Amino acid sequence: MSSPALVRQPEDSMPATALAEAGSAPAAITRPTTPPSFGTLALRWYRLNRAGLRAAAIGVISLLAFLLVWHLLTTYRVVFFVRFTNVPSPLAVYDSFIKAIHDPKFLMHILLSCRRIFIGFSLAAIVGVPLGLIMGRFKLVHEVIFPVAEVLRPIPAIAWVPMAIMLWPTNEQSIVYITFLGSFFPILVNTLHGMSLVDPVLVRAAQCLGARERSIFREVYFPASLPHIFTGLTVGMGVAWVSLIAAEMISGQYGIGYFTWEAYSLVQYADIALGMIAIGVLGLGSSLLIRGTGQLVMPWRST
Repeated sequence: MSSPALVRQPEDSMPATALAEAGSAPAAITRPTTPPSFGTLALRWYRLNRAGLRAAAIGVISLLAFLLVWHLLTTYRVVFFVRFTNVPSPLAVYDSFIKAIHDPKFLMHILLSCRRIFIGFSLAAIVGVPLGLIMGRFKLVHEVIFPVAEVLRPIPAIAWVPMAIMLWPTNEQSIVYITFLGSFFPILVNTLHGMSLVDPVLVRAAQCLGARERSIFREVYFPASLPHIFTGLTVGMGVAWVSLIAAEMISGQYGIGYFTWEAYSLVQYADIALGMIAIGVLGLGSSLLIRGTGQLVMPWRST
């Protein structure tokens, strides 16, 4: 047998399927893949965000319906239990807004209110959260502080204004103090509630594994109480704005609350509505900021 025959014999003896696979393998590897089209990506994004888009659309429709009802009630001066004869229309409030954003004094009112909220709320969170954790963990501390807190908690912010003026030398400090009191008690109560709901099985398991008090506090109590802590922060922010506006209306010289009260004294109805809308937008933005921070701190809550 000749040498070329010997060389060709292994190739000829290979099965047909093996030859086909060997011949098609390089083609399968080098076959180009086409990227998904824009329409496919848009449809995929819509399916993933369908619930959020639906909620946003409903929210926009509800706001537009509210503005339409407001416009009709003020245009036709409806009197039906509630008088809309002197209520400004949305267009009048919009004109007032255009004038206000070009007025440095209006921006100063907003900045001062935001600064007071930031200082008072931050102090309330710094004091209220650790105090609630300690009161929830140690029974003696709870028995000493809780009765005093429960006596002071029902007192409204307006009732604290005369006392705050006597306690603090300046109006600025008294307003911050009232804002602090308004947000302190919701934060404290919700933190206590979160500590009371911690599963004792988790605490005993950590103790059996040799964890010390500091580790139990950091790894068990604090993470388990975080949802209630952020609930208290959100509620406290709302009460802080209520307390701030009341204090600014009574004893303030600047701030969005004082701006609203001054507009009422000067019979500027459009500015009254503008001040109320500004308070609502600022309060909403503050609450959304706290909720967004909670989602970052507690990613397991969104799963």
